[in-house]
Amino acid sequence: MALSLPPMRLSYAQKLSLVAAVPLILAVAAIAVLVANQSRALAEREIQALETQLIEAKKRELRNYVTQARNGFYFIYGNAAPTDEAAKEQVKQILSAMIYGDEGFFFVYDYDGTNLVSPRQTEMINQNHLELSDSRGTPVVANLINIARQGDGYLTHLWPKPSNNQEAEMITYVTSFPSWRWAVGTGVFIDDVLTSVAVARAEVETRVQRTFYYILAITLAALLLVFGSGMALNFRERRLADAKLKKLTQRVFDAQEEERGRVARELHDGISQMLVGVRYALDSARRRLQRGRGDARQSLEQGIDDLGTAIAEVRRISRDLRPGVLDDLGLGPALKTLVEDFSARTGTEVEFHTVVFRNRLDSEAKIALYRIAQEALTNIERHAAASHVSVDLRGHKRGATLRISDNGVGLNSKSRERTAGIGLRNMQERVEQLDGRFRILSASGDSTGTVVEATVPLTHLLPPEDASPSSAANERVRA
Repeated sequence: MALSLPPMRLSYAQKLSLVAAVPLILAVAAIAVLVANQSRALAEREIQALETQLIEAKKRELRNYVTQARNGFYFIYGNAAPTDEAAKEQVKQILSAMIYGDEGFFFVYDYDGTNLVSPRQTEMINQNHLELSDSRGTPVVANLINIARQGDGYLTHLWPKPSNNQEAEMITYVTSFPSWRWAVGTGVFIDDVLTSVAVARAEVETRVQRTFYYILAITLAALLLVFGSGMALNFRERRLADAKLKKLTQRVFDAQEEERGRVARELHDGISQMLVGVRYALDSARRRLQRGRGDARQSLEQGIDDLGTAIAEVRRISRDLRPGVLDDLGLGPALKTLVEDFSARTGTEVEFHTVVFRNRLDSEAKIALYRIAQEALTNIERHAAASHVSVDLRGHKRGATLRISDNGVGLNSKSRERTAGIGLRNMQERVEQLDGRFRILSASGDSTGTVVEATVPLTHLLPPEDASPSSAANERVRA
């Protein structure tokens, strides 16, 4: 049975380091390959130029050897007849004596391929070598004779070294004695040139490898720097994130405590006192009934009225915590109820306008806009001293916008400092959580009032339901 390994999850620091390291590695690898190819190409051109120069020097050297030798016996060849065997023998002896260096010698072949002079390899003399070829299949003697027939020239081939009888690369220059039908020449082994070229190529490869090592070291240093910077950045970001998280957690706790305190005050100042009044009225009615008095009805009616007021207050508090109309009917009716309660409670004139949404808001957007409206009206009630408030909710091609304006005193530096606590921050963070936009427009110190505007994007508008009479009626009610 095959075992399935769990997928590997990278941390933020690992992802950051990977994003930074991969392009760096690819760039360095491309640079290294480019540098290596360019270095090899340049070095190969220089090596080929060096090899060409050395070989050309060898060729000039061979030509000089043959020219000097020919000048040494040209007076014999020039005065001899084609059948003068004595002259031929004299020239053979001169050429046989012309050896130089450790491997250099002159050779003579007639046009039929018979060796006439070979001072370092005498076993070849008087033997026909027209079919002689080197290990690469080059017909050496036949090619030399063909070059001589055409005048003179060079041939590169393999030839056994006289010193060790091992084949080595050789350049041969051959010229012609046409009246005697001779091919006369000499050669030089170029293994020293090939060795120099091979050494040069090895040095180039060594330099390229050294360059690779340098690039690798620089890359490792850069990667270590990237990883170190990433770790330092990640450590710093974590510290900042932890600080922000602690601050946010404290704000959440403060908001919870503030909300609990508000609910506790409302329960204590409102519900508790009402229930105490109900209990007092019921207790008074009970005592009157026990004494047989007939005036207990007034106390009972007073208790019933107080109990009804308490029930209404409980409903109001419950609606403030989570209005059921928001889930049942939508944002428009919920805001209308909120505005009406605000106007009835404060005596402030409030205008509410809404445009029917062709798309409905999702749950997150409805809750966020409702809480923003709730917080804005609370701030108006506490700080604005406004006589007129306008609440406008409408959908548009960019999404949905809630706009709350008043004709109050505006936000001066002190009131801005006082109100820019949890309330305004909560409004802003609610909108930012939805990728929306939040603005506060207020003049400082005069009675131009304040405008609070929150916009949520189209991503928080649900697609419309199927067009039908019932759904159309619901759409007119729900925002």
